[in-house]
Amino acid sequence: MGPIARQIDERLRAALAPDVLEILDDSAKHRGHAGHRGDDAESHFTVRIVAAAFAGESRVARQRRVYSALGELIAPDRIHALAIQAKAPGE
Repeated sequence: MGPIARQIDERLRAALAPDVLEILDDSAKHRGHAGHRGDDAESHFTVRIVAAAFAGESRVARQRRVYSALGELIAPDRIHALAIQAKAPGE
């Protein structure tokens, strides 16, 4: 896990206390595409998260919670693309 993935992990655990948190670095799949810096830098991620905090919330509200927790990490020079799969326990 690289430094940005570790920051994602720390921030989401602190903000949402997830039961399940999986962070996949998809950066290598995007070489040559917009947002990829051409080096081995982390830029594209998939986050799979299951947290009680999401119970009763819409998909959009869940995504907003994740973006809010990540704050300034969501920037073209940090995280260019983020796919979010957010669920409540039992879903």
